[in-house]
Amino acid sequence: MTLRRAGIALLALAGLVLLGVLAGYGVLQRWLDAPLAIGEVPLEIEIPRGQPLAVTAQQLADRGVLEHPRWLQLYARSTGADARIKAGEYSVPPGTTPRSLLALFQSGAVIQHSVTIVEGWTFRDLRKALEAEPHLDNTLAGQDEAAVMAALGEPGMQAEGLFFPDTYLFSKGTTDLEILRQARARMRRELDAAWAARAADLPIESAYQALVLASIVEKETALASERPRIAGVFTERLRIGMRLQTDPTVIYGLGPGFDGNLRRSDLERDGPYNTYTRAGLPPTPIALPGADALRAAVNPDERGELYFVATGLPDGSHEFTKTLKEHEAAVRRYLVRYRQRNSGR
Repeated sequence: MTLRRAGIALLALAGLVLLGVLAGYGVLQRWLDAPLAIGEVPLEIEIPRGQPLAVTAQQLADRGVLEHPRWLQLYARSTGADARIKAGEYSVPPGTTPRSLLALFQSGAVIQHSVTIVEGWTFRDLRKALEAEPHLDNTLAGQDEAAVMAALGEPGMQAEGLFFPDTYLFSKGTTDLEILRQARARMRRELDAAWAARAADLPIESAYQALVLASIVEKETALASERPRIAGVFTERLRIGMRLQTDPTVIYGLGPGFDGNLRRSDLERDGPYNTYTRAGLPPTPIALPGADALRAAVNPDERGELYFVATGLPDGSHEFTKTLKEHEAAVRRYLVRYRQRNSGR
């Protein structure tokens, strides 16, 4: 073979190789943009921290979702995408292609779960809710309140009332401590803002006392519209040195053994949370107050009223009065409605 013929042969071979490469590139591009076999509902897949993309690709192949898992790995390596994959739990929607799948895994747009902390809960209720949340990493199991507060950087602080009730979003693997840290920071901001906007001449001396009062207001009514007025009653009582005489504080003092029946003997048994036997506020909050209760505690609606009692109406409202005589009449009206309701009439 002459050199000329050899050169022509090499050029022909190179051309064939180039055509093969271009054809292969075209096949790869079409594959990268072809929808995965996901079906009609999103596919959930978790990428643990440190897991290679090759393992994730094979898992998708084993589930019948991805053809040619090796191609995905090689393409990701060639583009540097394999080094940018973020761990987490992902929801892959129908129509996703291998190319957009890699983009999703690089975005870090992981599934967001939620946990709701309810207004009026105690710290014990909050701990139970976090322990029951399957997507949280439970790191506080078996630790007492003192250990939890130490882990939050506030050793010696009473936990009750310090966490803001709201719905918190988190990704799988978030710790229960992190949720508590977020709720604690949120309560600090909300309480500071409320205290900064407080009315003048309140008979409470600190933001913490406002938190204690707000927790009582929270437990006394479910109606946001009534909270400033109920706060007004307690503020009037604090101002004149009258005992608060509020059942929720007594119930809190009885602890988890309370059977739902508040007895006269309970009201007469002295203790730090018995506002029938002791003047002033109890030593700590009795629940987690929400924003409405916080604002009501520092901006009470004072009308000279010293009493309130449930009306017995379906809306859960209360009747407010200024004198003991008026209060006793309101109690009698409540008892009539209570008896009528329970007698079936």
